[in-house]
Amino acid sequence: MKTKSGAKKRFSFTGTGKLKRKHAFKSHILTKKPKKRKRNLGYFTIIDKTDAGRVRQMLAGKEK
Repeated sequence: MKTKSGAKKRFSFTGTGKLKRKHAFKSHILTKKPKKRKRNLGYFTIIDKTDAGRVRQMLAGKEK
């Protein structure tokens, strides 16, 4: 099965095989957001287990 090209740009695997993603709301209209919020949006986070199955299916060719 082919990998979804949109998913391979947005998600990646950690060393232990979990999926990570970037936060939303960090691209524009940043002047009204506090520094702390913008800083925390810059980090990666782990995908919730309820969504992990669907994302893994989209990344079928990239499986660890």
